[in-house]
Amino acid sequence: MKKTDSEVTENPFEPYYESIRQQMEEQDPVVLVGVIVALAVVVITCVFLKYFLTSKTVRSAVLLVGLCDSGKTLLFIRLLSGKFKHTQTSITDSSAPYKAKNDRGSTWTLIDLPGHDSLRSQYLEKFKSAARAIVFVVDSGIFQKEVRDVAEFLYMLLTDTVICRNAPTLFVACNKQDITMAKSAKLIQQQLEKELNTLRVTRSAALSAQDGSVGGSVYLGKKGKDFEFSQLPMKVEFLECSARGSKGEDGDADVESLEKSLAKL
Repeated sequence: MKKTDSEVTENPFEPYYESIRQQMEEQDPVVLVGVIVALAVVVITCVFLKYFLTSKTVRSAVLLVGLCDSGKTLLFIRLLSGKFKHTQTSITDSSAPYKAKNDRGSTWTLIDLPGHDSLRSQYLEKFKSAARAIVFVVDSGIFQKEVRDVAEFLYMLLTDTVICRNAPTLFVACNKQDITMAKSAKLIQQQLEKELNTLRVTRSAALSAQDGSVGGSVYLGKKGKDFEFSQLPMKVEFLECSARGSKGEDGDADVESLEKSLAKL
């Protein structure tokens, strides 16, 4: 006798499914809901942990950035060895382990980036994701002449999406305080806030005149308010230092304030 199609395709697991279905129907609905919620929590937790553990990046670099001749490279050498050394304009990055002066024995990778305007973007792009802190070095002796260039470089940094997301600590190191006409950290901060506020207006107007897109950058500060560094997502600290030192080549550098700040990272 020929078997019908239903007999041939009958699911051998059907009795088991029916048994499970009956047991579930006999259970208290409150218990079932509790089991489902518990399973959902376990699944969500596993997914979150997997994402967190695989996406977390250890940021252990301290970047030294600034315009050419601001004293970055000498500051880099002084922080590492305490010694004076004649330097020249950097065309590539230099890096070395830096042991912070604290009880925790923290060690960061200190990286000196080229300051030339044709190179700075390239090297910043290379290292910005690893930055735990950024030391922006300013030449306090000729700051008045360079305020526009300094502000434009800072604007590029402070509107970068990666930097704003990671929010590394920003130290504005007002270098060359050994020079008689050097501007104070407070004055430099005030003038940079004014210049960045003006720059924000002109950049925003330029974007509006085009297609309104920001092109991968974020808005600087708070809309509707004059710019202040306190509005930024990262901690900002202005400090005074002198990589050369008041006694020149034979003396020590005046970098204690920067060393103390780096020790708190």
